[in-house]
Amino acid sequence: MCIAMLRRFGPHSSRWIFVIFTLIFNLIAIGGARKFQISRKQPNQVHLSYGATETERVVTWVTLDKTKESAVEYGVSTRDAKASGYASSFVDGGPKKRSMYIHRVVIRGLTHGVTYRYRCGSAESWSPEFTFKMPRVGDSLTLAVYGDLGTVNAQSLPALKSETQGGQLDAVLHLGDFAYDLDSKDGYVGDAFMRQIEPISAYVPYMTAVGNHERKYNYSHYASRFTMLQQSGKINNFFYSFNLGPAHIISFASDYYLRKSTHAQVPNQFHWLEADLQEANLPENRNMRPWIITMSHHPMYCSNKGERDCNLIDSLVRTGLGSKKKYALEKLFRKYGVDLQFTGHQHSYERTWPIFNYTVYDNDCLEWYHNPEAPVHIVAGAAGNDEKLKKFPSYQPPWSAVRMAEYGFCKLRLLNRTHINLEYITTSQAPEVVDHLTIEKDDPYPCFSKYRMNESS
Repeated sequence: MCIAMLRRFGPHSSRWIFVIFTLIFNLIAIGGARKFQISRKQPNQVHLSYGATETERVVTWVTLDKTKESAVEYGVSTRDAKASGYASSFVDGGPKKRSMYIHRVVIRGLTHGVTYRYRCGSAESWSPEFTFKMPRVGDSLTLAVYGDLGTVNAQSLPALKSETQGGQLDAVLHLGDFAYDLDSKDGYVGDAFMRQIEPISAYVPYMTAVGNHERKYNYSHYASRFTMLQQSGKINNFFYSFNLGPAHIISFASDYYLRKSTHAQVPNQFHWLEADLQEANLPENRNMRPWIITMSHHPMYCSNKGERDCNLIDSLVRTGLGSKKKYALEKLFRKYGVDLQFTGHQHSYERTWPIFNYTVYDNDCLEWYHNPEAPVHIVAGAAGNDEKLKKFPSYQPPWSAVRMAEYGFCKLRLLNRTHINLEYITTSQAPEVVDHLTIEKDDPYPCFSKYRMNESS
């Protein structure tokens, strides 16, 4: 079939070469979810995340049997240092009650501007060697941002692997909905997904937010497979924050708002969010890290066709719970000067003008927002999965600046204290930049935050 297609469309057709490559990749992914042979103490599904400080990295991996130790050997020219951690047993909630061991090791005291090599495991079995780079202080940083990536129809995965292996990415922000789903087929689909992203996640920190596809068995696969540290050093994969260059990045669980069974978690998360934002806005912190960015799953603004989330003006996440609209996040984020909000869930790409409560600000220049007077929202939920894309109606609301039903991912560049840059790269065919935005601000505090407004009053 592949040879026939090449004969028909020509050997130099980049579109069909990309389509064929993606088809083959998806067939391999489907097979990998069903059967994967590995020794029971062999480390696999290796992935990195940020630690409690900028000079820490966390290495997480899986074995099928318990090992005598959980260790990482690492170094620059040779692996002459060793860090030890621990393993936790995890039992899938499906009929087979599959068990595995999830290992976690924190590497501390790393040096900026250095590339490290490492392997993880134990004397019983080691992983292959991987590398990661510690960026130099003051360097611009490039992040891939996307949600809703599955093992099947993972359209963006080849490009993401290429960018990672080419040294073009410093980290990944995954906005929820993994594998479709982590728990499926007694967790074998989750295993296949974690191996599928290993050429990315073993080389750059893979930071996550929880989505609705992680709900099964009380989110247990998501809670167990990843290691997101709060700045206190405690693991909390549902709401946490980290500092990265000139940015403070906050991940939170929008899904708490959408299920009555998790409404009890909303007050705790909300109070943590407000405390975290207050600390991020202390003068010494906001001057050092002027950009505050959030990542979650469900959008506050979207305009997809026939989507319940997009047709309800009063989003629970945006305006809060109950008749008293408690724990509303749009007001909270505006109050504390959140610059940029990333979400997924809708399998498409959409960028808003600066917006608050459906009022649009600063819609003069499509590709350059200078001192925006409200937060900017980005929906990037089209990395690729078996549910395909979500279409848009013909009418485009005035708050929607750019939108497209195209597979792809965002590249966010944290350039410096005054400029950040965003691109959307479509992967529906050969990767191509199809949207570009620069946000510039002259003061660390956005003009709409309570801190700037207090100054002017």
